[in-house]
Amino acid sequence: MIEIITVFYEEHQFALGIIGGVSAIMFIASILSVPFLVSLIPTDYFQYPDAYSLHHTFKHPVIRFFIISIKNIVGWLLFFAGIIMLILPGQGVVTIIMGLLLVNFPGKRKAEFKLISNQRILRSINWLRAKRNKEPLLTAGLSNE
Repeated sequence: MIEIITVFYEEHQFALGIIGGVSAIMFIASILSVPFLVSLIPTDYFQYPDAYSLHHTFKHPVIRFFIISIKNIVGWLLFFAGIIMLILPGQGVVTIIMGLLLVNFPGKRKAEFKLISNQRILRSINWLRAKRNKEPLLTAGLSNE
């Protein structure tokens, strides 16, 4: 058995090195970026059933399109990185949630409320917010412990 593993390692040493390097980079990037991104969520984001909108923030349609496109690209990158981090080291679930908060898709608001209603997830997000001296998220009809 050990011989099989040794042969596999010798044959795929370069690929395993790249996978290990990417894993380390994703782990460090998630540790550095997720707390910052969690602190950017407005405190009352989950207070109201209607979705937050960027339409009033950016009046010019080209700027609004550019900002929303970048937000969606970053969101999908975080989402897929979070899925990978479920297997590799990193904050997989929190990274997936951060990605979902950024992307636009039908039924997004309902999915956000379903995720944030999980007390473990809410506690984790509020713990990260507290580390950055941010108020806990306010949630409509959910316990905010």
